[in-house]
Amino acid sequence: MKIEKIQVLKGPNIWSIRRKKLIQMRLDLEEVEHLPTNKIEGFRTRLEKLIPSLITHRCSEGVEGGFFQRVEMGTWMGHVIEHIALEIQTLAGMDTGFGRTRETKTPGIYNVVFSYLEENSGVYAAEQSVEIARCIIEARDYDIEACIQQLREIRERERLGPSTGSIVEEAAARNIPWIRLGRNSLVQLGYGVNQQRFQATITGKTSSIAVDIACNKELTKKMLDEAAIPVPSGDLVTEPEELERVIRKIGYPIVLKPLDGNHGKGSSINVNDLETAKIGLQHAQKYSSRVIVEKYITGYDFRVLVINHKMVAAARRVPAHIVGDGELNIRQLIDKENLDPRRGYGHENVLTEILVDKDTNELLEKLNYTLDTIPQKGEVVYLKSTANLSTGGTSIDVTDMIHPENVTMCERISKIVGLDVCGIDIMAENLTQPLKESGGAILEVNAAPGFRMHLAPSEGLPRNVAAPVVDMLYPQGKPFRIPIIAVTGTNGKTTTTRLIAHIVKNNGYRVGFTTSDGIYIQNTMLTKGDTTGPISAEFVLKDPTVEFAVLETARGGILRSGLGFSSCDIGVLTNIKEDHLGLNDIHNLKDLTRVKRVVLDSVKKGGWSVLNADDEYSMRLMPDLDSKVAIFSLDENNPHIKKFAKEGKVTCVYEEGFITIKKGDWKIRIVKAINVPITMEGKARFMISNVLAASLAAYLHGFGIEDIANSLRTFIPSPALTPGRLNIFKFKKFKVLIDFAHNPAGYEAIEDYLKNVDSPKKIGIISGVGDRRDGDIRECGRIAGRMFDHIIIRNEKHLRGRTEEEINALVIDGMQSSGKDVSYEIIPKEIDALKHAISLAEENTFITALSDVISNAIDLVQEYQHKEILEEGNTL
Repeated sequence: MKIEKIQVLKGPNIWSIRRKKLIQMRLDLEEVEHLPTNKIEGFRTRLEKLIPSLITHRCSEGVEGGFFQRVEMGTWMGHVIEHIALEIQTLAGMDTGFGRTRETKTPGIYNVVFSYLEENSGVYAAEQSVEIARCIIEARDYDIEACIQQLREIRERERLGPSTGSIVEEAAARNIPWIRLGRNSLVQLGYGVNQQRFQATITGKTSSIAVDIACNKELTKKMLDEAAIPVPSGDLVTEPEELERVIRKIGYPIVLKPLDGNHGKGSSINVNDLETAKIGLQHAQKYSSRVIVEKYITGYDFRVLVINHKMVAAARRVPAHIVGDGELNIRQLIDKENLDPRRGYGHENVLTEILVDKDTNELLEKLNYTLDTIPQKGEVVYLKSTANLSTGGTSIDVTDMIHPENVTMCERISKIVGLDVCGIDIMAENLTQPLKESGGAILEVNAAPGFRMHLAPSEGLPRNVAAPVVDMLYPQGKPFRIPIIAVTGTNGKTTTTRLIAHIVKNNGYRVGFTTSDGIYIQNTMLTKGDTTGPISAEFVLKDPTVEFAVLETARGGILRSGLGFSSCDIGVLTNIKEDHLGLNDIHNLKDLTRVKRVVLDSVKKGGWSVLNADDEYSMRLMPDLDSKVAIFSLDENNPHIKKFAKEGKVTCVYEEGFITIKKGDWKIRIVKAINVPITMEGKARFMISNVLAASLAAYLHGFGIEDIANSLRTFIPSPALTPGRLNIFKFKKFKVLIDFAHNPAGYEAIEDYLKNVDSPKKIGIISGVGDRRDGDIRECGRIAGRMFDHIIIRNEKHLRGRTEEEINALVIDGMQSSGKDVSYEIIPKEIDALKHAISLAEENTFITALSDVISNAIDLVQEYQHKEILEEGNTL
């Protein structure tokens, strides 16, 4: 077996719109293709022994053990690998559950698809599932525990922390989109101008001054003391002499903690003698040169969480500990405690495994204990000096028990410090009494407090503390998305995208749009190149200045990674024509339709899909779409248009020279096509089709008819605004057309336009594209043979797996089948071909250069234009 390719899908994709996070592994079974599981002796037994938990996989049998039944009856190895990949993730604490395995049109090669939670864990699971299958086939040993532990470690490195993750989950539950910014815990909620950012539990609304105050424990303590909030007595020290002075003043027991510490690092508690205090000072100064020494307050450790200055949860925190039974030693009791199913590695479960570290050994030393000591029955032995859940501590929810006076005090503290998300540490016997009565005190005020103890307490009610954070970032009625119009199809995507973006901009929005030429904010290109994939879409959606997004969405990005957005308001499908077939398992128009419909399936509930009524495969999608549908056509009498009219639905048609919106039988004429520059005075029908699509999308969004008309009239085609889209350059004696057409449908559109061009000599510069099917290359040659009087065949820079001779032979074969006796010559380099064509130009010659890389051709023609202008100037 051989893995040919592993792809990570991160957005809506051809396998699932809802399940965005999928691994797609292209797997060549090689000789195993002829070995279903029932023909491999002992396969089921070895598989069941290695991963017995696969018994829970019901598979298509629909019962527990169904998967093993399939293995027993005989199933293909790709199917087995899919189940292994899912199960090893589950065993590592990542329960996913969605999988598909489908054979491609190439025998023995399968697409194995399964869901993942963390990207690198998913890739590792793909690789190891194949290795596990190999080992089982060959009856070799495999260390499954090491694999699962590695998956856990990858997960812990990659995953969002429990606090960050809870906010993301709450946002997702409200259909708020989110983007992880980088590899840490910085997250963007929402899109464009409506985005909000947070990291851990620090939000974009969190005051940096408030964070500085909270991080300065001495300043926090002083501010609270001056506001009549009870705090422990103490002082700040840097030297042993100062330590002794403070101890004389406040007495034992004491607490030492670094001024700039966090998570209890460097702290020593309940210190009762000078020697231990000096050791504690040295330990604290590993984290901060200045150390807080204060009176040790007896009682329980409480954490109160205040969000947006409202108390939302309170918990009593208990350090990691064991309870003696009079028989087992401390090491054995720790092992027993770690068997609790609620405990896990890192943050995978409610509780974390207890690990023996320096803090544990120091606490045991104070008791004159070792790990081999057997505690008395019922004796509680604390193993950590702090109650952090990340070190094995537990939490007990006490939210409903806190006294109203304490609630008011905590909310007041959050305002005194200025934190929008505030964790307040209290030491007291209880919170059911006011602190002034119980003798408790405020120990610390924390910025970025952890949520885990409240989300999943070991005792008591869980509290959804992420909800008030999202409420604060997005109060009721505040938008979190921006309008998105996504444009897909075979031909016309870029022009349609640019037209829509132009209409949007003219209506006062700051628009971001992606095209096959680059990424634009307003009309400024920020990134050059083919930017029609998910990374480019995210670029626009992450920009905090963008108010409206128009995203050209090509098949390549969809197949490679899925969509770069969770949903769109309007999806536009220009057409589905033969192009790029035979690549990436897309062999025919039905396959291509499956790819393009991903955009339409992502249209939000109540949104619109815009379809081309003149395109057969586009219209086949209509019955299966969940969104509302509107259609456009160059023919008012198109049967689909007539049907829509009878049903009172919205369409856009080209009728009597007008771009017209129809609602039932009512007509709303927008503009005459000859007044829309991009249509070349109405001669370029394929451009009229693009105008129909753009006008319909704009109308459905709610733009006014006159606003749309003005925008269409002011959209001037040019190499700068629409590079490679019917760019015409006028010279004194001749004209040059440069267009991006590179497939049969594109050639036919140019042919249709050239019928309206009066020229005694039409010269074509064409090339075959190496990664197209033989028939597609021949068809382009055949169409070229029909529309040109003389053809110059050139070669693309990248031959994509073919030779020049092979490609040119196919082009010539097509030309010769056109039924027209056309002359031709071969000039390999594009620049040389253009120069030669210009040299052949006679009066009123029309030269057409067709290419899928047009920048060089445009530069050369503009250079010639500039020379002609200079020459005319010199003559004058």
